[in-house]
Amino acid sequence: MRFGYSDRCLDHDTGERHPENPDRLRAIRRGLTKRHGVEYVEADPAEKAAITAVHDDDYVDELESFVEDGGGSWDPDTVASDGTWDAALTSAGLAQWAARAALDGSTGRQTPFAIGRPPGHHAVTDDAMGFCFFNNAAVAAQTALDEDLADRVAIFDWDVHHGNGTQDIFYDRGDVFYASIHEDGLYPDTGALDETGEADGEGATANLPLAAGAGDADYLYAVDQGIAPAVDRFDPDLLIVSAGFDAHRHDPISRMRVSSEGYALLTDRIRTLADDVGAADTYVLEGGYGLDTLAEGVSMVHETYDGRTPVDTDEEPDAKTETLVDDLLAELDL
Repeated sequence: MRFGYSDRCLDHDTGERHPENPDRLRAIRRGLTKRHGVEYVEADPAEKAAITAVHDDDYVDELESFVEDGGGSWDPDTVASDGTWDAALTSAGLAQWAARAALDGSTGRQTPFAIGRPPGHHAVTDDAMGFCFFNNAAVAAQTALDEDLADRVAIFDWDVHHGNGTQDIFYDRGDVFYASIHEDGLYPDTGALDETGEADGEGATANLPLAAGAGDADYLYAVDQGIAPAVDRFDPDLLIVSAGFDAHRHDPISRMRVSSEGYALLTDRIRTLADDVGAADTYVLEGGYGLDTLAEGVSMVHETYDGRTPVDTDEEPDAKTETLVDDLLAELDL
């Protein structure tokens, strides 16, 4: 794969013991040194206009002033330093690069993956939260639309937390489809099954809040039987994966049971889905707070695109997962 990366993303200093810290990117880079075919690309930071295409002007200006004044705690979880503004613009710019590269034909072993930080999927239209300042996946999707590179974009979020920000930004729009598989009841406690969009976006949001303890078989069933039919009906030109790795069974802040091999299997399913619907596909880093499991998860995505065939699971999905998927299909009239 081609990984979008910049050292500027290390300058976002969240302080000691914060789970979202520069060591996340360092761990990913260390893990990828053991793999073949890794290429790094440095992209330009996003322009402020690209940020305000998905975020309110007043919020963006307030954040810029906050950082210029030295930063601090925006909220109890979301910390800014004097390097945060440039890091956040760079992280969004890497996501833009990934979308453009995918739509320009980078596929197979050249598939782009933006490994920037801070992450983005909790950043709502007018606020930062959940470690996130600018919604990187949303910026990438909007850029693809604004530059007439795509008419329709799908974002699939497999982070263990619901991407409330991405949903918020596109909830009433019909040109971006947002789908999320996340742990039920976990922060930020959004993403209910019946949240399916409104106005022009009715039916363009799909949420599967899985029960704590869900593992590989549950996630694969949710993708195969729930997300794939919805994406197929939407027929996107670009499929962006908001790739968090905190549903891993050894991640310190979730109760899910996805294995490293499970992320390879999920990647293989998404790659096949993108091929089936004729969409370009790309990845944007979100969460993942166990350094070893984060690095292993990103490496599994890379190795799958590099030609390794994942080993399928012999587990069966829980009956609760099957019922939830049936309910989603009913909500979406699929």
